[in-house]
Amino acid sequence: MAVPPSPVRVAALYRFAAITDCEAVRDRLDALCRPDVRGTLLVAHEGLNGTIAGPPAAIDRVLGGIRALPGFAELDVKFADAASMPFHRLKVRIKPEIVTMGQPDLDPAVNAGTYVAPADWNALIQDPDVVVIDTRNDYEAAVGAFAGAVQPNTRGFRDFPDWFRTEGRALLDRPTPPKVAMYCTGGIRCEKATAFLKSEGVQDVFHLEGGILRYLETTPAADSLWRGECFVFDERVAVGHGLTPGTHSLCRGCRMPVSDAGRMSPRYIEGVCCDRCADSRTEADRARYLERAKQVEIAAGRGMAHIGAVQAPSED
Repeated sequence: MAVPPSPVRVAALYRFAAITDCEAVRDRLDALCRPDVRGTLLVAHEGLNGTIAGPPAAIDRVLGGIRALPGFAELDVKFADAASMPFHRLKVRIKPEIVTMGQPDLDPAVNAGTYVAPADWNALIQDPDVVVIDTRNDYEAAVGAFAGAVQPNTRGFRDFPDWFRTEGRALLDRPTPPKVAMYCTGGIRCEKATAFLKSEGVQDVFHLEGGILRYLETTPAADSLWRGECFVFDERVAVGHGLTPGTHSLCRGCRMPVSDAGRMSPRYIEGVCCDRCADSRTEADRARYLERAKQVEIAAGRGMAHIGAVQAPSED
């Protein structure tokens, strides 16, 4: 018997390419998405970034419209299936950067490092003359990472330049400068980070094409150097090999991932707080969050999306 197609397709996409009229592109994307597609799309003069979800035909319509834009024919897209809609609304926004680093003079479209295909990634990062750097945030690295990777433990991507200038550069202080391999969730942050390192004078810089998501999608688990799960910025929270759903859930108080062990903590209250944020919640906060959780549960029982449900933090 044929397996019916998933009702929801998730598409994570980005591309660095010049956009002259951001307002016109924003309006075009907003129109293409409605009424079936939800998620977030960011538009900036440097390109597009976002994750959207909807029926497969609607996703194909949006992607076709994006690829028709000048410079976007080779749009990078990673797909996953979801049993239900992982987003509550559609947001198409204009931003100064499609991923915020705070380095306005970078041009990743022309100055990024060298792509490395997932099939070649293991050989690269196992080379003793390669320094592997995770460009994601601290809470993402806690969910999963490549074995042996350097963790900057930044709170946000905009902190990465300061980390490299104060700590990261020392990792490269060897008689023969090592190569640098960088990775992130979908490829966008490490692509921009490689452009930053090149602007700082580092030449042999590489980044994982398609990011962790493509690696997990295409690399057999038996051959994988990935440890743990990969945090994603939607209601799936985390995924594993084959992009199958992970075990982490989302704390509705601080919007951070919570592991199985974290949910066993006596300080964890479903829909309210976790170990990370329990001490910062007042009794009024707890009462408000409990009421929200109750409304979410009622809405779910009726097969409805609760408009006040909290999503995962945006990729930064």
